[in-house]
Amino acid sequence: TDEDLPALKDFILPGGGSAAAHLHLSRTICRRAERHCVALSREETVRPEAIRYLNRLSDLLFVFARVVARASGHGEVLWRNEHRKRGG
Repeated sequence: TDEDLPALKDFILPGGGSAAAHLHLSRTICRRAERHCVALSREETVRPEAIRYLNRLSDLLFVFARVVARASGHGEVLWRNEHRKRGG
């Protein structure tokens, strides 16, 4: 569960082993589908549950990717903003 994961302080990059990377890729595809549904909803009737489902599914895939990266021993790949560290 996500309660077992450390709090997010940095962006997490796709990686952390093959399985985690595939989960991150799946998440980005899911987010793209969500954006397309939102765009479609501006012109056609789209059930809000569909958009909500895609949003929650992408969140779940993100948590799965984090869990798998840690469980596999690869760990998470963090993006570190060097400007923030230097105070700028």
